[in-house]
Amino acid sequence: MARPSSLLIILAVVAAGVCGLAQPGAAELKVDYYASTCPNVEAIVRGAVQQKLQATIRTAGSTIRLFFHDCFVEGCDGSVLIESTPGNQAEKDASDNKSLASEGFDTVLSAKAAVEAACPDTVSCADVLALATRDAIAMSGGPFFPIELGRLDGLNSTASSVPGQLPQPNQTMDKLLAIFKAHGLNMSDLVALSAAHSVGLAHCSKFSNRLYSYQPGQPTDPTLNPKYARFLESKCPDGGPDNLVLLDQASPAELDNQYYRNLQDGGGLLGSDEVLYTDNRTRPMVDALANSTAAFYKAFADAIVRLGRVGVKSGRRGNIRRQCDVFN
Repeated sequence: MARPSSLLIILAVVAAGVCGLAQPGAAELKVDYYASTCPNVEAIVRGAVQQKLQATIRTAGSTIRLFFHDCFVEGCDGSVLIESTPGNQAEKDASDNKSLASEGFDTVLSAKAAVEAACPDTVSCADVLALATRDAIAMSGGPFFPIELGRLDGLNSTASSVPGQLPQPNQTMDKLLAIFKAHGLNMSDLVALSAAHSVGLAHCSKFSNRLYSYQPGQPTDPTLNPKYARFLESKCPDGGPDNLVLLDQASPAELDNQYYRNLQDGGGLLGSDEVLYTDNRTRPMVDALANSTAAFYKAFADAIVRLGRVGVKSGRRGNIRRQCDVFN
């Protein structure tokens, strides 16, 4: 079993392959980007997130997931927030994004409205989403970390750009790694960022095949803890409604390394979760993160920062949207 110190070595070695990847616009990001133009932006966004989080537990998972889905399609440019029009089906209405919960969108729109009132035409929706995600992570028991800012909002949002860009709940390790690599991310990022599944919910349809149709002659995925499988069957009866199930039954409101301990016990809800433990390439990282909160905090924060650099827009490739769900 890898110890936390071993994990840090693993992360450093694997991440070295990513550091050399050029990400257009990412070099312009900096933590004090709005120091002179909107010095209170972080406090404003934090207040909006806190208010939404107090209203519903779904705020954290929904906001974090929204950031993932935004960055994996056309980069971190706020394009997932755009509403469809009669002439354009936007990203949010692609089939892979239909399950994005309204609480995430509401949080960002609320935070953006508050920021606009204080600093008109200054802070992008992409940056508001990045800040809201960081705060949702911290307020759910995860790490608090400096967030790089300076993204511009994308000028396009189409449903047709989504297919093939997002990880799927039943993909193999090789496919998951290929998708992350295509976005300039690596194996350590995959393992760390998957812990976002420590909060939030998933529809039965995302994992019911693991209960009833895993493979011929073996309806239940053998990597599922039998007791957990019976519990899931009670929540998702075969042919029943597409209910929502907590991703982490042990600490559903906490973004913590319990996620990895669940995997060790056969308690990963999605196939793409449990494969992190069954695959020998990622199992040592899972063990190390399960054993150390400090190592988990560092790995997760580092990976989120790297995710936030993906496909950043700058110059004429973007602008600052006044309202996050419509183009200027």
